[in-house]
Amino acid sequence: MSDKVVTRFAPSPTGFLHIGGARTALFNWLYAKHSGGKMLLRIEDTDRERSTDAATAAILDGLSWLGLTWDGEPVSQFERAPRHRAVAEELVRLGKAYYCYATPAELEAMRESARAKGLPPRYDGRWRDRDPSEAPVGARGAIRIKAPADGETVVHDRVQGEVRFPNKDLDDFIILRSDGNPTYMHAVVVDDHDMGITHIIRGDDHLTNAARQMVIYRALGWEMPSMAHIPLIHGADGAKLSKRHGALGVEAYRAMGYLPEALLNYLARLGWSHGDDEVMSITDMIAWFDIGDVNKGAARFDFAKLEALNGVHMRRMNDAELLDIFINTLPYLEGGPAIAARLDDTRKAQLLAALPGLKERAKTLVELVDGAAFLFAERPLPIDEKAAALLGGEAREILRGAHAALKAISGDWTAAAAEAAIRQYALAGGLKLGAVAQPLRAALTGKSTSPGVFDVLAVLGREESLARVADQID
Repeated sequence: MSDKVVTRFAPSPTGFLHIGGARTALFNWLYAKHSGGKMLLRIEDTDRERSTDAATAAILDGLSWLGLTWDGEPVSQFERAPRHRAVAEELVRLGKAYYCYATPAELEAMRESARAKGLPPRYDGRWRDRDPSEAPVGARGAIRIKAPADGETVVHDRVQGEVRFPNKDLDDFIILRSDGNPTYMHAVVVDDHDMGITHIIRGDDHLTNAARQMVIYRALGWEMPSMAHIPLIHGADGAKLSKRHGALGVEAYRAMGYLPEALLNYLARLGWSHGDDEVMSITDMIAWFDIGDVNKGAARFDFAKLEALNGVHMRRMNDAELLDIFINTLPYLEGGPAIAARLDDTRKAQLLAALPGLKERAKTLVELVDGAAFLFAERPLPIDEKAAALLGGEAREILRGAHAALKAISGDWTAAAAEAAIRQYALAGGLKLGAVAQPLRAALTGKSTSPGVFDVLAVLGREESLARVADQID
């Protein structure tokens, strides 16, 4: 085995890239990057009934959006079936596996008998030592591996520690079905060996598979990769993660306005930690990640924590970089396409100027769409209920004076100039600053909350600002 670390992510294309799969991919990717190795991608598409090209495309799209790049071309497991078959037949030649001709009725009887005794269903080995000449005429047998009958199989796991399986529980399982198709258990071993995989990092629901796969490795005399079975993700209530908890495809998180970097940070913290560090960049994660630091216990998914972390990443991000991600994500966000359609160079510049104020109030890109809506609104502005309340009574009189004060600004139209003019107007009229700023905000944005009102004035510019205020006076 080479010294170079080679990990793999091996999803089944039966649906989207769900959040648990994304974390498995992340751990494989981080371990490969941390070790200066490679992460390969294998699409486990042997289940022809359930595998679809659309699901494969969705998985690749999800990984790409997250920035979890893989080395080389994705490998299709289904296309390697002839190789899996050849290895199974070689095991028969070596006397490590055999053809079994048990009928479905016989297998059902074995299951019934085991159930009656309160035992797990097991194959009874009836073809293990029979002469192939006894095979029924014209029958196509399945190939079963000869599993050790006594002792135990020990898996040395980087996360779970030493896990022991009594061999009496690992019956002679099928590696090649009678129709010539390999089983998942067998295909995985052959693929991992041929792809040069050195480290297998996957969910702990595969832990029992590890013992069976070890039987195949030993029969072939191949070196077993290092194993790490990571705990599954549970919902905030401790139950296995389901749709209601957030077991959604990663494309749903994109549509909810999460940044890829924040989602990766959150996923990395599910089951792995580095001291008390909560907020991590990709560079931090690569530098710090070690599979031995993953916890044994299940992690709990918490949307509130993800949202708070996303807000931190948005505020920390350089404005130009955030704007870039925001614009690229608009097609997927609610209300985003309408903004994208009107995003000319002038508005891009306005949006960039408004970002420092907008990102202070937003935890997701969806909230950013909402916050930025005032920049794209057509006059006369739609006024929401709370803003309308701020424009009642004497507010219109106050706005009339504010309009005159702003119109009188002679030099450059800046936030500082607007603030000086409004403060002077409030002082002269014996008004509190808020009594002027609140109706002014409502007139400029149609909402009761926004970035600082003087920043809003600066971003909208002289002409648009004065026109919006005038609309509410008339």
